[in-house]
Amino acid sequence: MPHGHPIGVDVGLSKFLATSDGVLVKSPKFLKVMQSELKLLQRRLSRKKKRSKNYEKQRIKVARLHHTIDNTRKDFHFKQAHALCGAGDMVFVEDLDYRTLAQGMLGKQMLDAGFGQFRTITKYVCWKRGKFFGEVNARGTSQECPECGATVKKDLSVRVHHCQECGFIADRDVASGQVIRNRGIELISTAGHVGIQNAYADGLPGAEVSQSRSKSKTRKGTTRKSLK
Repeated sequence: MPHGHPIGVDVGLSKFLATSDGVLVKSPKFLKVMQSELKLLQRRLSRKKKRSKNYEKQRIKVARLHHTIDNTRKDFHFKQAHALCGAGDMVFVEDLDYRTLAQGMLGKQMLDAGFGQFRTITKYVCWKRGKFFGEVNARGTSQECPECGATVKKDLSVRVHHCQECGFIADRDVASGQVIRNRGIELISTAGHVGIQNAYADGLPGAEVSQSRSKSKTRKGTTRKSLK
């Protein structure tokens, strides 16, 4: 059930995430850090004769480095997910299709950050720790003022949100996180939405163990009033 302190989370390439509480986390760029070593190992692999013993030894070295990069990224995602759950009781993120975004010119950076995996891990950690998890509409979160709701047009190069209507000034990513939080609160205040969100743990790893007897079902009825 929705309860407690809400947190809106905005993810990006310049900063891995920014919360509505003003927390900024720098993107570690896992692949970029180990890219030089990976290139060296792959270059050595290309010089080996295929299906030879030396080729197999070098192939295993490349695979192990890929595995190290993946484990490092996953460990970072779990730590950030637990930090979000420790800071609040409700976590709201954007409902985005990161697979489509990864096909653009910044696809390599998007895949390196692993935003899709981070969202899945955050969803799982929230379920394990009894926190509420919700996804909101991502349209225009960076162009909306969290204080008055006015539209503030700005390019990607503009990193500070300055509303001409109410005079609110904040970091662009933090302001986006606050908009996400506001949309999440508005979403759970809608009648019948709690029943939909109660089923968010279905299909997550480990969820089938505790829900083997009774799968989570939607609940009818009114929800709590707005938490503002």
